[in-house]
Amino acid sequence: MSGHQDDTALFHEMINRVLDREIAPHYDEWEEQSAIPRSVWNTLGQAGMLGIDMPEEYGGAAASFEVSQLAISEIARKGFGGLAGGYNIHANIVMPYILHLGTEAQKERYLPAMIRGDILSAIAMTEPGAGSDLAAMRTTAQRTDNGYVINGAKVFITNGLQAELVIVCAKTDPQAGAKGVSLFLVDASLPGFTRGKGIRKIGQHASDTAELFFSDLVVPHDALLGEEGKGFAYLMQELPRERLGVAAQAVGATEGVLALTLDYVQQRQAFGQRVADFQNTRFKLAEAKARLEVGKAYLNQCIGNYLNGEMGPTEAAILKLMLTEMQCDIANDCLQLFGGYGYTVEYPVSRFFVDARVQTIYAGTSEIMKEVIARSMLGK
Repeated sequence: MSGHQDDTALFHEMINRVLDREIAPHYDEWEEQSAIPRSVWNTLGQAGMLGIDMPEEYGGAAASFEVSQLAISEIARKGFGGLAGGYNIHANIVMPYILHLGTEAQKERYLPAMIRGDILSAIAMTEPGAGSDLAAMRTTAQRTDNGYVINGAKVFITNGLQAELVIVCAKTDPQAGAKGVSLFLVDASLPGFTRGKGIRKIGQHASDTAELFFSDLVVPHDALLGEEGKGFAYLMQELPRERLGVAAQAVGATEGVLALTLDYVQQRQAFGQRVADFQNTRFKLAEAKARLEVGKAYLNQCIGNYLNGEMGPTEAAILKLMLTEMQCDIANDCLQLFGGYGYTVEYPVSRFFVDARVQTIYAGTSEIMKEVIARSMLGK
């Protein structure tokens, strides 16, 4: 066990060194520009930050799954919510999809380049008319002799403006509902692939979010990821990992905002005493600490279950619901303790607050999580 802990400590140090040196000095500027420069992904790749838990044969570090979640958590803890979201998609979602479902040729073609940061990836599920209801998607992929012809549109795609590779979810059998969905590895440079201009958001400004359009886009037969018609099952199979990543973000961001607030309330004076000395402050921060510790314990339990192949959709839904709602509540309470300063962009607490809000929406809304949990108790 101590060897495993030593590994984690080494990676922890490495991750923080990279973030402090390569990200922290520039992040405010990227937030203002609403974009992370494309070269940053190469920088992260060269530093060994991408594909941390991917096999060595593809250029990964073959570290533990816990370390991959630690990376997401540390990015969020430092207040880089937009980067955490994009990183989660590229390194924690798309890479495992390809590793678990791809052919050897697909793995060799994409994973080493993704781990170097030469290829940035996205996953396109959500549509203008179908959000969390994936079975209602309308994007189609028609099989022809020359390949699959994809038509449709996707929205709210993280990394969508810059990604060279996009996993596109499309209906190969529009009549079959959820059983008609297939996944495709789509090269964004192909004719018929176009991007809308970036979507402006209230938070996570540095993360680019785009609409994608496919007009008679032809992809070769070997662009199919996994088997035809099994896309929905694959999405369900991989969702627990996505929700673990979102929960890791929630824990990291909550630790970050709590540390900022503890520091501030001990320095700030009001009515002749420190803000830290008011009972309201003490109770709010005590409650935050208690919720955070319980949340971390459940996240660790879920990570253990995931590694044993025992983490189901209900557990993933409970984790996502409770930790993202916790993150939003605590960011809100912490901002309140900063008073007027909390509402200014100059104080980082404001970014923790706006970046938190989307966490209860993407990767399945809180309402969908409640429905998933309820179904496990009461049936459909």
